Amino acid sequence: MNSAVPYLDLADTAFDVTSDTVHRAQQDSWYAETPYGWAVLRYEEGTALLKDRRFRQGNAQWPDQNGIHDGPWREWWQETLLSLEGVDHLRLRRLLGPAFRNKTIEAMRPQFQALANELIDGFARPDADGWCRVEFVSQFAEPYASRILCLLLGLPDEQWPQVAHWADDLGKSFGINVRRDLPRIEAALEGLTGYIEEVIADRQVNPRDDLVTALVTAQEEGESLSRRELSVALVFLAFAGMETTRNQLGLALQTLLAYPDQWALLGARPELGARAVEEVMRVNPTVTWVTREAVEDVDLNGLHVREGGIVQVLSHAIGTDPRAMVDHVGFDITVDDRPPHSGFGGGIHHCLGHFVARTDMSVALPLLAARMPDAEPDGLGEWLPVSGNTGPIRFPIRFRPAE
Repeated sequence: MNSAVPYLDLADTAFDVTSDTVHRAQQDSWYAETPYGWAVLRYEEGTALLKDRRFRQGNAQWPDQNGIHDGPWREWWQETLLSLEGVDHLRLRRLLGPAFRNKTIEAMRPQFQALANELIDGFARPDADGWCRVEFVSQFAEPYASRILCLLLGLPDEQWPQVAHWADDLGKSFGINVRRDLPRIEAALEGLTGYIEEVIADRQVNPRDDLVTALVTAQEEGESLSRRELSVALVFLAFAGMETTRNQLGLALQTLLAYPDQWALLGARPELGARAVEEVMRVNPTVTWVTREAVEDVDLNGLHVREGGIVQVLSHAIGTDPRAMVDHVGFDITVDDRPPHSGFGGGIHHCLGHFVARTDMSVALPLLAARMPDAEPDGLGEWLPVSGNTGPIRFPIRFRPAE
């Protein structure tokens, strides 16, 4: 360990990657040492690294970094789009991509709006003191994200609680307690895979106008998805799409409620929904770091990374780096010329489902702000560690209903 370089203990469940400790380290150095390799703390170096072809996605090493060297979860993890590289990654991305076109997702916006309003109707009922109370995760974020996923995949709406349960347990794959949680993760993987296999078999016989059918029939230049590739991709989509959107919605409310003027502005100007999503993901992302692995020996501004070395790009640190936010340092949903954030990753591994997440959140946030104008936290709630993938477990909120 180099004593002149800051050290950040990302493996400590009490460590907060958005803390002053990280920002002090950022002032002293563009990178820090961590238990998971080096961490990039500044915007210029972080965004450059995400596009650097001398690095590949580093998630493939995550099981080994946590002492998990065999088993069904490790095998599945190595086959996901997140872990694949080169020809296999590009081929799968080509075949999966058409199902996630912006035009396709944008056409679903009215259904997203109807769902958001339905869920808000369920808790916008004042008590004797005139307050409406909601546990935001279980009463909005989770059913909203899960039911949209079911809509996208063509799954029965009534199946969302079971899909959400599997997705929640599989989501622990991204947590720093992954080894401890492995039995729950593998049970969820078995359950969700079995269910998805049944859906695939049905669509092969009874095609519908949904994403599963589109992927069953996906073909380009004579190539198609194998049954295993399709199963792995859909299971990964089901858990990653639900878990990250649910968490990001909770983090969005946490941030916006800390800025009541911005919350009120969003309620009055729903056209700022898309901008609000980008701003929240810049300052409070659920994916707190993006992992890269060197495919050759690399020299980065004085840091020598050997082949196989792991570098983490800290999403919040680079998104709030004052060197890159000279004109507008604070949180402001009206600013439309921010440098791009890394909440959806970067380079060839940029999140395939980002249109889905951007659209459903840009629908939900303005509706919540308009219908919950005086919203405020109703207690501390319960939160995941602010490291790895983060977000609320429970987030109680109270508000006066809109007139």
